[in-house]
Amino acid sequence: MQSQIDSKEFSSRSEVINDLIRKAREIEDIRQRLIASEVSVAEKGWVSTSQEAMLNGFRERAAKDGEL
Repeated sequence: MQSQIDSKEFSSRSEVINDLIRKAREIEDIRQRLIASEVSVAEKGWVSTSQEAMLNGFRERAAKDGEL
């Protein structure tokens, strides 16, 4: 911690701690998203529709809803 302050990367110990907390929160957010993705695949299976077919479906729905 002191070496990061000495190298002027951070100006105080609290900045180092706050940076560590921020990074830990980002990691936890990514972890939660990955878990949600795994659960979704386990419950619903993999998507077998092509990207083009999905995009066409989105466009059709948007046109139908008057959003296009």
